[in-house]
Amino acid sequence: MIDDAIDLLLETIGSIDPLLRTLLAGLAMLLETSVLLGLVVPGDTIVIIAALAVEQWPWWLALIAATVIGAICGESIGFAIGRWIGPAIDRWLARRWPKASLRWRRTERYLARRGGIAIFLSRFLPVAHSLVPLIAGSAGMPYRRFLAWTLPACILWATAYSSAGWLAGGTYRELADELHGAGFVLVGVVVVFLVGAYVVKRLVSRSEARHLDD
Repeated sequence: MIDDAIDLLLETIGSIDPLLRTLLAGLAMLLETSVLLGLVVPGDTIVIIAALAVEQWPWWLALIAATVIGAICGESIGFAIGRWIGPAIDRWLARRWPKASLRWRRTERYLARRGGIAIFLSRFLPVAHSLVPLIAGSAGMPYRRFLAWTLPACILWATAYSSAGWLAGGTYRELADELHGAGFVLVGVVVVFLVGAYVVKRLVSRSEARHLDD
């Protein structure tokens, strides 16, 4: 039964034009990294699903490139908004949404303490990855410096998630005709990766906690 479900999933994803599928993944990342939309747009899930249907390495590279470009564009939008109206957003949050204002100020202090490394690590921290570009722009950080720190983080993130989906889908296609229940292998690869990603994020969060604390 699981093989039938996986076959249907891969067939559905594979029926989408590869170029369109790649562009949609990039768009998802743009939305995921834009201001606070990362809280509602599951960009990582969309990238893994798109990668499941990748069969040739050029499309794997294209997916990574689209994901990186989408992430950079989304974070640049947040940076620009912060540069233009960041202080006004801060004041509005203080009046209308005190808890969010506290999160803003906590992230602001974190960025001041850690500088560029905060930009890099924020890609792997919940909530912070949506706030840091906004606050970096508001704080007057030079865009080139911001880009120099966020680009390698986006490349690392995109390569990891795209590769996990590509590996899971490719392994399933190789085993589907020879192994009953090959779908469990696909699920297992994805689960192992997601657990590993969760552990890494927890370790990063724990190691950065002292800088995030008031």
